[in-house]
Amino acid sequence: MSNAFFQILLVTGALAASSLTPRTAHAQDAPQRETMTGDWGGVRTDLKDAGVTVRGDYVSESFAAVDGGVKRGSAYTQQIRLGADFDMDRIIGWEGAKLHITLNDRRGVGISSDFIGNRLPVQEAYGGQYSRLSEVSYEQDLDGGRLNLRVGYFAMGNDLGGMPIGCNFVNAAFCAHPLSMSGDSGWYNYPNARWGAAVRYRLQPDLAVRTGVYQVNPRLNDEDNRFNPFAGGTIGVILPLELEYDPGVAPGSRALPGHYKIGVYYDTSRVDRQGGDGTVRGRYGVYLLADQMILREGTGGRGLSLFGQFTANPKVSAQITRWYAAGMVKTGTFHGRDADTVALGVVHAEVDPRLRRAHVQADDATDGYAALPAGETAIELSYGMQVRRWLNIRPDIQYIVEPGAFGFRSTKNALAVGGQVRMQF
Repeated sequence: MSNAFFQILLVTGALAASSLTPRTAHAQDAPQRETMTGDWGGVRTDLKDAGVTVRGDYVSESFAAVDGGVKRGSAYTQQIRLGADFDMDRIIGWEGAKLHITLNDRRGVGISSDFIGNRLPVQEAYGGQYSRLSEVSYEQDLDGGRLNLRVGYFAMGNDLGGMPIGCNFVNAAFCAHPLSMSGDSGWYNYPNARWGAAVRYRLQPDLAVRTGVYQVNPRLNDEDNRFNPFAGGTIGVILPLELEYDPGVAPGSRALPGHYKIGVYYDTSRVDRQGGDGTVRGRYGVYLLADQMILREGTGGRGLSLFGQFTANPKVSAQITRWYAAGMVKTGTFHGRDADTVALGVVHAEVDPRLRRAHVQADDATDGYAALPAGETAIELSYGMQVRRWLNIRPDIQYIVEPGAFGFRSTKNALAVGGQVRMQF
């Protein structure tokens, strides 16, 4: 294990200890700023009043593979995101209109890719380790905000299929979309952007329907095209439809908060047939996502919430045919720690059996099809410490069952220990 990793753990521990130290009455009464850099001597507020909101954040994830997997070792990855939102109503009197611009930069090493060898990434912030354009979009509210339109170059997952509760975990399988969506079709999540148009309509305050049309262009994932949104290579479009029910958001509602999503999508692209010769036109999938608070403590955000996920995709075109996830998040832990969280979750991804059979036939494996793992499972336990409004530190432990499943090999179950740091600039 590297000295750098130990240093990161020591810093994390020191910050964690300071966050649990009782504060003086004066410190408790003083308002906390929302960002690390503050108001820039009033410039930030002046910009916002003029219609320009500047945003930035940093996330780092440091982990050690301490047992199992391909080999032991430690890895650090980070992401820096910078952007601005332009309120066109304040700028030019264009009511309900906004422009968004986002740049993203990732650096570091992947603990899953370089050490464990598993499919469900232990680090959510790893992948595409370079700078890129992640959004240039125009957003318009109509009908008093009931109808929302977004067009431009942005991530499809910004609007569909997400579960914010999942980002109380570090593994990308939880935060914030089922990986079967992006792994089995042209669906793409942040920081990967595509040209698209999104529509959201609120049938009532707690019921919304979403749809849209989005470009499918694998070449936009290439580093050479990181600032070239007009690169050729479009192979189709993806058409989603999602219905979301949000109990507890309607005015006067006394229901405990939750989110329920049911969705389908169809990708018109022609792709290789899984586990066989030839191609197939059209990839599709269905998903069910839900989270629900079942216990509230007082009138604030303290409470216990449960969540679950299920997705299904056809064997002819999918790498992951079934996806199951479930878990719990407890918000509010010790006395005075109302924003801290404890999260426990498990996720399982099934390997397409056609791919397993094709691998056995191609390698003439003596152990046969039954000896290959049928899927990979990740179990995660984390504690999120809200040290400041702009700083969150998350010690984390993950256990990966059958980490070699998607590599068509039997690999010893792996244990990864580490943590995540999030800061708002």
